[in-house]
Formats: sequence, structure tokens, C-alpha cells
Amino acid sequence: MRSIKPANCGIILRTVAQGKKVAELHTDLADLITRWELLFQNLKNAKPAEKVLGELDRKSTVLRDLLTPEHEAIHMNDKEMAQEVKAYVKSISPEKEGIVKLTKSNDLFEKFGIHRQIKASFGKQVMLKSGAYLIVEHTEAMHVIDVNSGNRKGGVKTQEENALKTNLECAEEIARILKLRDMGGIICVDFIDMQKRENQKKLVDTFKEFMKDDKAKHNILPPSRFGVVEITRQRVRPETDITTTEVCPSCKGSGKIEASVLITDEIERALSTINKNGKSTSITMLVHPMLEAFVKRGWLSSILKTWRKKYGFKISVDSSTTLELLEVHYYDQNQEELDLNSTNKQT
Repeated sequence: MRSIKPANCGIILRTVAQGKKVAELHTDLADLITRWELLFQNLKNAKPAEKVLGELDRKSTVLRDLLTPEHEAIHMNDKEMAQEVKAYVKSISPEKEGIVKLTKSNDLFEKFGIHRQIKASFGKQVMLKSGAYLIVEHTEAMHVIDVNSGNRKGGVKTQEENALKTNLECAEEIARILKLRDMGGIICVDFIDMQKRENQKKLVDTFKEFMKDDKAKHNILPPSRFGVVEITRQRVRPETDITTTEVCPSCKGSGKIEASVLITDEIERALSTINKNGKSTSITMLVHPMLEAFVKRGWLSSILKTWRKKYGFKISVDSSTTLELLEVHYYDQNQEELDLNSTNKQT
């Protein structure tokens, strides 16, 4: 800092500056000097209660905190905001100006698959490209992460080598998940057991390297006698919680559906209602392929033929894999779906 400090200028260094390169410190210093000069110019003609300088807005703060030389592109779909971001990036790093790209897409999250990535990263089971996967559980007292190898990795000869390769891959993903979800408190990671002490040390050292850029205070302990790595991480704000499950359309969240043996009775009741109404000369039922096969089973004595004889009108069955197993839709001769609820009320 002494080598770049302007004359007649005092500088206060924060501890976060430790280990930073001179170029990074110079960029930060130049930005502060520019802001000071802007404040000084605005102050000359300022009137009482008039703002002379404001804090950075949210997008500028995010760029200031997260933008690194490794970033290759910043995609935006708002022209005005893109221009502001481009100007900011140019002011702090002129050579990076070209990474700000304007796109016409209305939903950037959809275009780049962000929604899918969020669902995958915040779920209970987190899959990795190699086939390994993590099980993330949140208990009352702590977070528990279980590492599973899946299939054996290519090019490895022993179980120890396979365990090390899987553990190192999962350690990188766990470090990312901790920051992404902002998980705090006590986190216990059950890595795959390794017998060699040098491999255990390599895992912990590599894990610490992956966690080095984490801004939250944390501590990583060596594996316990049971092979569990314990982590304490500062809880700055409530953990990010994104729902990755949906209510089952069949059971509506109850965990139970109607007994499959009763489905033919349900269909017969519907056909009886349609027959009493007397407005349909032919009916098409849209069902799941398995249910279609069931009602058509048997050449001479299928359930479908029995229904045709019993109710006296033409009954056809089509199938769709998009339907639930016991889901049935009824259409008349004009291919209009019948509302059996309103029909039941009339009868």
C-alpha cells in the first residue's frame, strides 16, 4: 500500500486485504478516490438535505462482492440495467467490459436452466456428474450430509482409490452447497471410509482449500474415529429454504389412493350415469396404458365387451402415459369431455 498511496492521503486497511495483490488493492483505491472526488464536486453546489453521494445499489454491490477474473459473461435482459452494469464493470475493470451481454430472453433462469439447477442443488438428494450423490438432512440440532459413491469411477483400481476420488469430488460440491444454501451451525459430513491417513489428510486439506473463499467464519475438524468430518459455520441469516417437492396429483398429499381393485366399479358407476342421461351414443375413455390393457384383456370375455353389452352404446378406450394410473376421462361422440360431477347433480 505504501507503494501506491497518493501523497497527503491516509489509508485504513481491513484484515480482508491480507494476501491481496497490489493490482487488486490499486483498483479498490482508485475506485474510492473517484468516489471521493465525485462527493467533493457534488458538495460544492449542494443544498441542505440534498444527497451528495449514495451507497452502491444492489446490482453494484453484488458485482463488487462476487465479480472475479474467472467470470466469462454476465447475461441481462434489461437494456437500461445492462448499460449501468457495463459502465460499472468498465470503471472497475475496463478489460472486462465485454462480458456484459444483453439478451432478448424474457426468462433468463429458464434459458440457462437455472430453475432446474436450483431444484437439483436444494433437494434432499444432490446428484453429481460422476454418479456419486449426497443426501442432505436438516435435523433440529445440526445438518447431516451423507456421501455415496454410486458407481465406481473410471480408471481406479482399488476401493481406497475410488473412495478418495469420490470424497474429493463431493467435498467440492459440499463447499458449494454450504455457501449456496447458507447453511450454518454444526454440519457433520459422513465421507466414504478411507484407511490411509495420508488420504484422510489430503481430503481435509483439499476441503479447506475449497472453503477458503467462503466469507462466513468456519472451522473444519479432521475426520473422527468414525470417519465423520465436523464443520462449524457462522449462521449469518436464516438458511435458504427452497421447496423441491410437489404434492402428488394422485393422493393429493395424503399418501393414499383408492384401491386399484375398485377402479372398475368407479368406471361402471360413471357409465351408468352417462347411460341414464341418454345424450351420448358413443363414449371414449382416456386412461393410463396399464388400465387400457386391463379392461381389454381377453378376446371373448374382456371387461370392455361386458360394458358394451350392458350399457348398449359404443365404448372405446384410448390411453395416454401422461395420466395417473387410476385417472379416467370420458368424451362423447363429439369428442367433448363429459363433466360427470354436473351430470350427477342433475340426476
